Amino acid sequence: MKANTLKILLHKEISLMKRSPLIPRIIIAMPILVMLIIPLVATFDVKNIDVAVVDNDHSELSRRIAADIDASEYLSITGCYFRYDEALAAVENGTADVILTIPQNYLKDLANGKMPKLDLKANGVNVTKGTLGAQYAAASATGTLRQWQNEQGSATLPATTSVINRYNPTLDFRNYMIPALMVILIIIICGYLPTLNLVNEKEAGTIEAMNVTPVGKFVFVLSKLIPYWIVGLLVVTVGMIIGWAVYGLIPEGNIFLIYLATLLFSLVMSGLGVFVANKSATILQSIFMIFAFIIIFQLMSGLFTPIASMPQWAQYITYAIPPRYFIEIMRAVYLKGSSMADLWQQYAALLGFATLLSIIAAITYKKRA
Repeated sequence: MKANTLKILLHKEISLMKRSPLIPRIIIAMPILVMLIIPLVATFDVKNIDVAVVDNDHSELSRRIAADIDASEYLSITGCYFRYDEALAAVENGTADVILTIPQNYLKDLANGKMPKLDLKANGVNVTKGTLGAQYAAASATGTLRQWQNEQGSATLPATTSVINRYNPTLDFRNYMIPALMVILIIIICGYLPTLNLVNEKEAGTIEAMNVTPVGKFVFVLSKLIPYWIVGLLVVTVGMIIGWAVYGLIPEGNIFLIYLATLLFSLVMSGLGVFVANKSATILQSIFMIFAFIIIFQLMSGLFTPIASMPQWAQYITYAIPPRYFIEIMRAVYLKGSSMADLWQQYAALLGFATLLSIIAAITYKKRA
């Protein structure tokens, strides 16, 4: 009897979703737009770094260092100056990010066996761009100097450390962001939309008609959430297809682990959504409440800021943030090819949150006569 009732209610919910002027558009358009646009604009990759060169040596080597910097993919020479004050003015007015100063007699000192140093100063207003820009410029100058010494047959620079980037060899920030963007989609699809759906029925008064029927509250709430669980799995599928077709990113691990994590996190968000709907009398109230949760989830889950970079007290708080575990699973499966044995703690945490929030949602939902 309950199964037949659930089937009828599911048919009703799917019909309402189709007739809604907003929900189908969000379900179809949002995953496509988010996966196509956000990876291109929300990036921490540093490019187009402008370098001001103060050449006090005026030698063939100094000109070659500047030319190699200008030929770099990430660096460009914004100007060559005779005085440091002129280069500093370029940084102050925003036309340069890094100042490279080549000392006098640089080539002569190298020929005499000395090891003169190049002076690099970066604009610290944009910490990421300044730091990486100085590193890029230093790496370019070191490479030019090494090549020059090899051509001259002189002693080369001391051996440097060999760096191999595992799991993301190209250091492409999109590979880091794409798995996490699917988390945002699940938060909205399985948390935001069911909340609005339930509260909308409160305001319309249709939920009161359902409350006086023999339909149990568990069956009623389940009929509201199951369609969004299915949509959540479809959204992740669309995200993986776009990630592969547009960006060439394919999960290194088992796709089943992604779907399992998606299902558990869908339960978490839907339980939270029902709880918010139960405590909200109007759509406006529910929007503010769920929006507060979404902001906390985005800022504290490691989506943009690595958790290890947060203060210690904030790192402790992140253990109570469910998206943290979903993001860790997605990135580990996508980039590292991790298995269930590697991620069982994250799955256990999601299962615990799903159970807890489902119980809270069931307790706080009251049938009203």
